[in-house]
Amino acid sequence: MPDSALTNLGPRLRAARQARNLTLAELAARANISSSTLSRLESGKRQATLELLLPLTRVLDIRVDDLLEHQATDPRVQRAPIRRNGLTIAPLSPEHSPIETYKISYPPVDELPVLRVHDGFEWLYVLDGQLRLRLGEQDIILGAGEAAEFDTQIPHAMSAHGTRPAEVISIFNASGVRMHTHLPDTEH
Repeated sequence: MPDSALTNLGPRLRAARQARNLTLAELAARANISSSTLSRLESGKRQATLELLLPLTRVLDIRVDDLLEHQATDPRVQRAPIRRNGLTIAPLSPEHSPIETYKISYPPVDELPVLRVHDGFEWLYVLDGQLRLRLGEQDIILGAGEAAEFDTQIPHAMSAHGTRPAEVISIFNASGVRMHTHLPDTEH
């Protein structure tokens, strides 16, 4: 374990012990280590080892990882927009997130794209313009500030309505990502 990860391990261990209303002697006895060893771990005067941490974390019902300092990572999503068939699809979530979020700009088109189906659900919110959502037999126009959620097993397609693009936030699972970001270049 890098030394920086061990920063504040002692205070975190002490806080976990105190949160469970255990005395130093009680935790040491349950973990089968001496009270003085536990005291030195909590004060930072003893180097932590897995041999010491594993029995302590088992008794405390926490993971070793819960005691480690985590480096703050850059929270910005730095993924390039995808451009396909006039759509601009800007990723808003990190790659491989369980739920993917995108800002999609739908251009005005003469014909609605082909209806498609895939596993999952889709949630969307119209930021600007008007979005035409064809959902099964329904033909719905959503304006700025409106949201929709639907089962993507129902045939559906979307495009801007009118002469301006529609700016939309869309949230979907992995199946939806494949359908919305890997469109063949010949389709709208």
